[in-house]
Amino acid sequence: MKTEKIFVIGHKNPDTDSICSAIAYADIKNRTAPKDKKYVPKRAGQINQETEYVLNRFQVDPPGYISNVGTQVKDMDIRTSPEAHKDISLKRAWDIMMKNELVTLPVRDEKEALEGIVTIGDIAKTYMDTTDSYLLGNAKSQYYWIADTVDGLIIVGDKDKHFEHGKVMVAAGSLEIMEAYIEEGDLLIVGNRDDVQIQAMNCKARCIVVCLGSEISEEVKKMANETGTVIIMSPYDTFTVARLINQSIPIGYIMKTENLVSFHTEDFTDDIQEVMAKYRHRAFPVVNKRGKCVGTISRRNLLGMNKKKLILVDHNEKDQAVDNIEKADILEIIDHHKLGRLETMAPLMFRNQPVGCTATILYQMYGEQKLEIPAHIAGLLCSAIISDTLMFRSPTCTLADKMAAGALALIAGIDIEKFAKEMFTAGSNLRGKAPEEIFYQDYKKFIADGDITFGVGQISSMDEEELEEVKLRILPLMKSECGNNGVSKIYFMLTNIINESTELLYCGEDSQKMAAIAFGKEPEGESFLLEKVVSRKKQLIPALMEAAQILNS
Repeated sequence: MKTEKIFVIGHKNPDTDSICSAIAYADIKNRTAPKDKKYVPKRAGQINQETEYVLNRFQVDPPGYISNVGTQVKDMDIRTSPEAHKDISLKRAWDIMMKNELVTLPVRDEKEALEGIVTIGDIAKTYMDTTDSYLLGNAKSQYYWIADTVDGLIIVGDKDKHFEHGKVMVAAGSLEIMEAYIEEGDLLIVGNRDDVQIQAMNCKARCIVVCLGSEISEEVKKMANETGTVIIMSPYDTFTVARLINQSIPIGYIMKTENLVSFHTEDFTDDIQEVMAKYRHRAFPVVNKRGKCVGTISRRNLLGMNKKKLILVDHNEKDQAVDNIEKADILEIIDHHKLGRLETMAPLMFRNQPVGCTATILYQMYGEQKLEIPAHIAGLLCSAIISDTLMFRSPTCTLADKMAAGALALIAGIDIEKFAKEMFTAGSNLRGKAPEEIFYQDYKKFIADGDITFGVGQISSMDEEELEEVKLRILPLMKSECGNNGVSKIYFMLTNIINESTELLYCGEDSQKMAAIAFGKEPEGESFLLEKVVSRKKQLIPALMEAAQILNS
């Protein structure tokens, strides 16, 4: 039974709630969903120091990183190809391709890496166009495959050796004619006459194929052993053997090895479509990230791709979601933010509650499902609530958040105030970080009515001096970033947890004017001082959205 993989993922530049909620909801789903589904927590960005502290504290591995959920080659119906190495015969390759209805056969080396390809056209062309009686020798066909091609048995000789030179002849003339035409190293197709077989060996033929399953005399066998001649007995007549024998050449002799057009399982389908259209091969080999050839794909496979299946937590805005979200199949959304502009192709389960943290919703869902919350999961969820509500100081905090955090702290065995101080201290340690790392640690894009696009970043700290230092480093970066990625205005919140206040930095066209309208006050230098403003979601964004409407009217 094939297991379907479903990713549970938060927003870009993930915070503690985004990461911890993804881990917890994957746990809920794996404990309640059918066994043929596996839910895997993922992250869409770099983990910040606060979240890293939380994960280490409760000994939980961080979710794997995924930057793009567009369809990849591995999401296509890759046609598994049977094993084929360069030494097998054309006939065997043809039989494999006919049995498996293949038009292209990847040729692998001993490590399963792609070595070349053979197509039906290559085999047909070789068989139909060849009049060279030296083909078998030039191709260095192995005696094993010569015998296999004519359904024969090797009576005398080593099956692993190769027919390395000489031509192929049918011994249809007199002994005198044979003597005139046979050269050392030739392969002769003969009947049941001992004198013809002996004459072939006298002329130093390297191999004799005896037709019609004729018995071979002891005298001929003895002479073959003495002269090193290989004897193959075939049940077919001379005409059939002569027609088949060129099919024993190894596919390595005709396979394409240069300028191969192949794809990797990690390639995005958006990138390979143009290549497929340009070359228009009927099938293309596929190599996995370990370098092994796993099969082939065709243009037809583009029609039936398996989209990545996602559950989104802690966001429902397209601009905050992992790249190429529109190419994925969104199954559920669990969030506590305002409704965004994310569109889906089909109905889905959407749970959105006006609480301070997504983790609070997940705490409720554990109870609804009658699931015991493991201690480490309780620790993660409690950390997320403390983080998102700034230890219950944020106006977004509700009674449900406080009750959930209290219950989770008991399960996790932590003291909320003591743990919160440790967590915030770890998260606000910004010394040694590059300005870009600080800026994008918790940064989100928003679109207001009138298509005004602005970005808002936030740093929360218990250290006023540290916030002042961050301000000096962030301001030049804001000016250089403004205008990039379609963002015309940038704001950055320097939030003091102890004083429950925010210094709002601004940059970009009309950014000062929009903030002044939003908060009814003028800036002090390059920032606005906002008392009792700590929440981006509930206090800052709604005010800026309303101001954008006024600005745009």
